[in-house]
Amino acid sequence: MAAPLVEFKDLCIDAVDPHRVGPWWAERLGLRFEAFDDGDGVLRGERPGETIWLNRVPEPKSVKHRVHLDLSAHDLELFATSPQLSEHGQFPWTVFEDPEGGEFCVFVVEPHHSTGLKDVVVDAADPERIAHWWGDIWGVRAQDGDGYSHLDGVPGAPVESFDFVPVPEPKAVKNRIHWDVRLLPEATLDDLVERGAQVLRPRDDEIQWTVMADPEGNEFCVFERD
Repeated sequence: MAAPLVEFKDLCIDAVDPHRVGPWWAERLGLRFEAFDDGDGVLRGERPGETIWLNRVPEPKSVKHRVHLDLSAHDLELFATSPQLSEHGQFPWTVFEDPEGGEFCVFVVEPHHSTGLKDVVVDAADPERIAHWWGDIWGVRAQDGDGYSHLDGVPGAPVESFDFVPVPEPKAVKNRIHWDVRLLPEATLDDLVERGAQVLRPRDDEIQWTVMADPEGNEFCVFERD
């Protein structure tokens, strides 16, 4: 495995109305919502890695989420008013839509299990390749099998796993869910480019991070160390 380059920082969700969807997500994830005057918002937990930024965007959801969240819950009561996309018993999980139509999945767990955010799931043309790519830059060994690849225990991440699953359709639009990372000491943006990442927008006077894409085009933001 190559030397890791980044560490997990936080998750980000695009929304037309963060002040509407923020409290909704907060209740279902067990987090606190803070609204900002510019229309954005943030969900916070007890640890920095639980932070989820809600970024206001003009465009509504137009295609199936290529990155979605899995949640765990003791029952489906909190989701009773959410549109349900899967039939009861169709999968070991239930597929719902959030208030802006974004797909997410809920796993019902035993009472002794914790609830809230469970996994980040990424559609992929080549799950094994992209899982190993992220595993290399995070320093986490990818595991393959059962038709998908996954990264368990990414340091600092508020999820059990990042799961990469095969889909036939190519990526068509900007992902509405992405994650931020921070460069490790001695690592550089050029190192990420050499590993196969692409710079989409350099850091400038408006943003204090660099927007990049992984080899399958999934956007992520890179923060340099102070």
